[in-house]
Amino acid sequence: MIAVIDYGAGNLFSVKNALDFLGQESVFTRDPAVLEQADGLILPGVGAFPDAMRMLEDAGLPSVIREQAGKKPFLGVCLGMQLLFDAGLEFGETPGLGLIPGRVVRIPTSLKIPHMGYNQLEWGVPSPLLEGLDEGSWVYFVHSYMAETAPAYVAAFCDYGARVPALVQRGQIFGAQFHPEKSGDTGLRILRNFCGLLEQSGKEGVKL
Repeated sequence: MIAVIDYGAGNLFSVKNALDFLGQESVFTRDPAVLEQADGLILPGVGAFPDAMRMLEDAGLPSVIREQAGKKPFLGVCLGMQLLFDAGLEFGETPGLGLIPGRVVRIPTSLKIPHMGYNQLEWGVPSPLLEGLDEGSWVYFVHSYMAETAPAYVAAFCDYGARVPALVQRGQIFGAQFHPEKSGDTGLRILRNFCGLLEQSGKEGVKL
């Protein structure tokens, strides 16, 4: 079972609809007991970094997320991916969850912001979420900020007048800057690959 974390800033239903299509059991929750029992976690997100972190803190979730992310497959989507990093620089500097080293900055591009629409993936380090996909696959983005992190954590990039990390990972912790649930067959394959990791849930922790 996948717990889709409900903290008031997520695009919950489109994620759950994609999981339902794949036949994957899932539930919306902010209950720490359910998050602990789940085989995998998804953190969605839309909006601004500081608002989302405040909502997580108001729900008492950051410490629970940090603990559980080291024990089972975890996927942050869009803003949920950005929250994985040490800090975000949107409207000033806000501490993030600190699960992947780096920070989130405005995309340094002369192209139109936000970056909205389909773009192609370029491969970085190998990732189990990309198994069965070809480099150049198209996925759907809507964002104005991007992660700054070491190449060792980046499984895929896209080009938007800057080299934008599109898929990041650290152990069992993954983050997609794009929306897999809105990215057609490619996105469904990525979610299916994530679901395939659940059977290994709990066997290996991640040292943070």
